[in-house]
Amino acid sequence: MDSYILDWLHLVVRWIHVITGIAWIGASFFFNWLDSQLTPPENPEPKVEGELWMIHSGGFYQLEKTMISPSEIPRVLHWFKWEAYSTWISGIFLLGIVYYTGSGVYLIDSDIADLSYGVAVSISLGTILVAWLVYDFLWVSSLGEKGWFPVIISFLLLFVIIWWFHQWFGSRAAYIHVGAVMGTLMVGNVWRRIIPSQTKLVEAVKAGKTPEASLGIKAKQRSLHNNYMTLPVVFIMISSHFPNTFAHHYNWIILIAIILIGATVRHFFNLKNKGHLNVWILPVAMAAIFVLIFATKPETSISNSTETVKFGTEHIPYALVRTILDQRCLSCHSSSPTDDVFKIAPKGIMFDSDKRVQALASLIKMQAITTIAMPLGNKTGMTHEERVILGKWIDEGASIE
Repeated sequence: MDSYILDWLHLVVRWIHVITGIAWIGASFFFNWLDSQLTPPENPEPKVEGELWMIHSGGFYQLEKTMISPSEIPRVLHWFKWEAYSTWISGIFLLGIVYYTGSGVYLIDSDIADLSYGVAVSISLGTILVAWLVYDFLWVSSLGEKGWFPVIISFLLLFVIIWWFHQWFGSRAAYIHVGAVMGTLMVGNVWRRIIPSQTKLVEAVKAGKTPEASLGIKAKQRSLHNNYMTLPVVFIMISSHFPNTFAHHYNWIILIAIILIGATVRHFFNLKNKGHLNVWILPVAMAAIFVLIFATKPETSISNSTETVKFGTEHIPYALVRTILDQRCLSCHSSSPTDDVFKIAPKGIMFDSDKRVQALASLIKMQAITTIAMPLGNKTGMTHEERVILGKWIDEGASIE
């Protein structure tokens, strides 16, 4: 497909994905908050469990939660499902556009695993499917009723999946695929467990039967699972802009830590909504973030490694830097890319101008030296020695004279 059309398709689908994701996550947060804020009605009425008064956009809203009696179904009943379906469908399209096009240039990193395109895509889609089947089986089986046991098993299986993806894919792709797994679990919960349970409740009421209480309990359980996965999934969605996470040597451990921190923060708000203010949780989560930042700081720049002794104290000439950029970077990052996949400079970053190279020196250092995230999959074969040269040139002041 023409890269111009593909870029526009990427933009539109990502736009849709973000919009529907906001609607889905927003509804999840709102209803979890809503359940905890209901109070007994001031004027008790039969069937009314609780009520809530709200003010928004210049008006007052009164909401009541009722126990519907057999045969009583409102004429108009709103279902919250299309937000979830639309988010997942657009997400899968986005996964295909970014990671399956261009022969999997963003998916395959030959330095990690020399995969064929077909094998890489099969691992991608197969793992997502198997993850849902195993997770769902765990929670519908008798093991799902064993208190904290299935929770611990679920976390351990997720951590295995994180490690697994990092054995096959480029680090950026590995992160996004973990997000795809978690997003699939979330939409699977809605499609296969929450909505069917709600449908049975409605059908029972229409038939004049008393709905099974277990249906509501099971639906609420899966809804709570989704609630805890939201913050980690949002982090993964934005992580592709920060190679200091996905391109770090301990990238999969960093992701595990972030997931645990995100779930802990969500737990704080869930407890708070129930009236249990555990003030220590947020400080602990923030402390964990700072520990993570400190622990993942690069010990030394490549440009300060012992290998720089071969250059002595000589000044790195810009002509040498220019040669490296021309050979390793300009095929993509130029006004007229020659790469077989990228026909437009990724993110609009171009190194045609020497002054532009100087202005982007700190970005070059982050991407090509500190995290070694670029060139993508080291497609152009940048050597360690060349990274040392670039790093030393930048540390000297990135002079283009």
